Amino acid sequence: MVFDGDMSQRLTIMAVHAHPDDEVLNTGGLFARYAEEGIRTVLVTCTNGEQGDGPGGVKPGAPGHDPAAVAAQRLGELRASAGLLEIEHVELLGYRDSGMDGWDANADPRAFANVPVAAAAAELAALIEKYRPQVLVTYDEQGGYGHPDHIQAHRIAVAATESTGIPDKLYYAAMPREPAREMFAAAKANGMDMGDFEPPEDFGTPLAEITAVIDVAAYTRRKVKALEAHGSQGDGAFFLGLPEAIQNLILGSEYFVRQHNRVADAPDRETDLFAGLR
Repeated sequence: MVFDGDMSQRLTIMAVHAHPDDEVLNTGGLFARYAEEGIRTVLVTCTNGEQGDGPGGVKPGAPGHDPAAVAAQRLGELRASAGLLEIEHVELLGYRDSGMDGWDANADPRAFANVPVAAAAAELAALIEKYRPQVLVTYDEQGGYGHPDHIQAHRIAVAATESTGIPDKLYYAAMPREPAREMFAAAKANGMDMGDFEPPEDFGTPLAEITAVIDVAAYTRRKVKALEAHGSQGDGAFFLGLPEAIQNLILGSEYFVRQHNRVADAPDRETDLFAGLR
């Protein structure tokens, strides 16, 4: 990347994500939109994704699953995705993927979820000092859906925000409850096999609690391409299997809950995470 002068003078957004591919669904449009607007975009990926699927979908612990090879594959896919989303800077913390809650990998002392928060937060704080983002985005305290690495990413992002005092705004990415229900209903209506899955009543964040809705409809095709770039994983298969019209509906907006703000002119309800900063 080309050094672009005084880092403190340029509007910058930083998103702190747990794994390669997490950058797409909740912040892919944000990255693409803000890059097009000339804002510096920074992605921090905390783990290398070793607990992802191996060749042919082989799962961790099964014959043929090589964690090092999976990590190399996923980091290559991350580079492709970042290019599609025009993410200017990708920073890797390089921690080991902890796996889903309850997996054997949770017990590995090298796993990201087992790293002392202060140690990992100090690494992130150094990146915040380097890029000086006015806006920082991460997960909520539940990590969105309880993944240990997402929860740890939340912890270190909050700690680094507090210790540096640099970000003017801190947001948690959110899955909006009511649109999520519409998404599942539309998927079923279009013949998607949902098995016995029914979203629980408390699935997602009520729209009334969401403080920012960002229109990224112009970037839905780019988000789809970025999901496709992570082809070794099945995470995006559900979205990629939906008809284009439903993809556009689901991927065309991104939702956030503001947790920290020191911008006097920022409205309570936002359509721009940089509201009051430009």
